[in-house]
Amino acid sequence: MRLILLFAATQLAAQIFVPGAKLEKLYTGGHLTEGAAVAPDGTVFFSDITFTKEAPGMQAGHILRFDPRTGKTSVYRSPSGMSNGIKFDAQGRMVVAEGADFGGRRITRTDLSTGKSVILAGLFEGKPFNSPNDVALDAQGRIYFSDPRYLGHEPMEQPVMGVYRIDPDGKVHRIVTDASKPNGVAVSPDQKTLYVVTNDDGFLGFDRLPKGAPARKGRMELSAYTLKPDGSATFRKTLVNYAPQDGPDGLVCDADGNIFAAVRNEKRFGVTVYSPDGKELAHLATPERPTNVGFGRGPEATTLYITAGGSLYRTKTLKPGYQLPARR
Repeated sequence: MRLILLFAATQLAAQIFVPGAKLEKLYTGGHLTEGAAVAPDGTVFFSDITFTKEAPGMQAGHILRFDPRTGKTSVYRSPSGMSNGIKFDAQGRMVVAEGADFGGRRITRTDLSTGKSVILAGLFEGKPFNSPNDVALDAQGRIYFSDPRYLGHEPMEQPVMGVYRIDPDGKVHRIVTDASKPNGVAVSPDQKTLYVVTNDDGFLGFDRLPKGAPARKGRMELSAYTLKPDGSATFRKTLVNYAPQDGPDGLVCDADGNIFAAVRNEKRFGVTVYSPDGKELAHLATPERPTNVGFGRGPEATTLYITAGGSLYRTKTLKPGYQLPARR
């Protein structure tokens, strides 16, 4: 399904988005789409988080596959382990954060040429993760992931909702403990900053509370952490404070280091673009509240894919997105 939508953006958007570009709806009908990521061949993979309490028959989560050549979307994997964030590493393998709510609560990596997967991290200090949410990768082959909890019946056994790092040798380290409730994560192109979204909705299991139950929201921020050569991270600065409105979900960088964030602010939701120091450069309103963003590759490096609501969208940017250099 392709639907051309009106392009609603700020005046500054001409510096970021192609003037006159359209926002296309490529797919709809999901429960909550997430984690758009583009494989080396240009195929788009994204998650459909099904919320087992709401979905008929307790659907077990799906990874969907959109083919830009045909415009068709199909199921790549189901059950998905309740996949959320997705990224592709320098070797073209798919790295997935699997969450809670009957999910895997782990980080997996899949070789698309064989379809085989390995578990990169399933426990920390002998205990399950809360609910891995988003993933980011650096040029050294390290994987960073956030571990909050928004829903699910499973017991929480980690002492904090933190950010972790998986090294190439398989060792797992907890590197951020002061982000309150971390969500989206991204590594800057110069490898010196780890961007961390804090999105504290006030719930640890909104699916287990009566509909409309009130909550006191906590921190809603986009923060920069200094990423050291050894992969450790230290808080440097809060770039944007969205409270009392909702903050972002997922985010990525373009080749210039600008941050494209899927902002869920109820009063002004859409994709907001910031400079590395947090200055707003552009805002693209979306028809549904967005969850994540991902750039295309090669000739489509200036195509931005957006997951929002139960849908997948795309538009065009002036600068290409940042991707890890391919490596065998």
